[in-house]
Amino acid sequence: MQKPNRDQKEPSEFNVIVKAKDLVKHSFTITSNTTKFPKKFRFTLVNRIQDKAVEIYQCAIEANELDLRIEEDHRERQKLQAKALTYCKELLFFIELSHEMGFISSGSCEYWSKLAVEVKAMIAAWKKRDKARA
Repeated sequence: MQKPNRDQKEPSEFNVIVKAKDLVKHSFTITSNTTKFPKKFRFTLVNRIQDKAVEIYQCAIEANELDLRIEEDHRERQKLQAKALTYCKELLFFIELSHEMGFISSGSCEYWSKLAVEVKAMIAAWKKRDKARA
């Protein structure tokens, strides 16, 4: 059985969720390198970066599971989307901080930031579409 290409998404999976997964994977890959992130930052900066990336993914998954036909679910979805956007902004700050502290290169910072900004933009567009539907 052939494994799907890393860039391929499952046909039934919402694209923002696929991109959020990629962001989580990349965040863990970058922060797992102890030569880039010294041990003394493991329980501060690294954990926060990893937690924010996972929280973005969790908010997207939870929001996508809600039924927009139910008013309470619709409000909850808006809250989860807003929370995911906030987490994206926080993650972007941590990425910038990592670069400023010399833990990641400019190229790494640019690529990682691009992933986070892409997820943020997709969530914002999703939120806007949902608002227009209501």
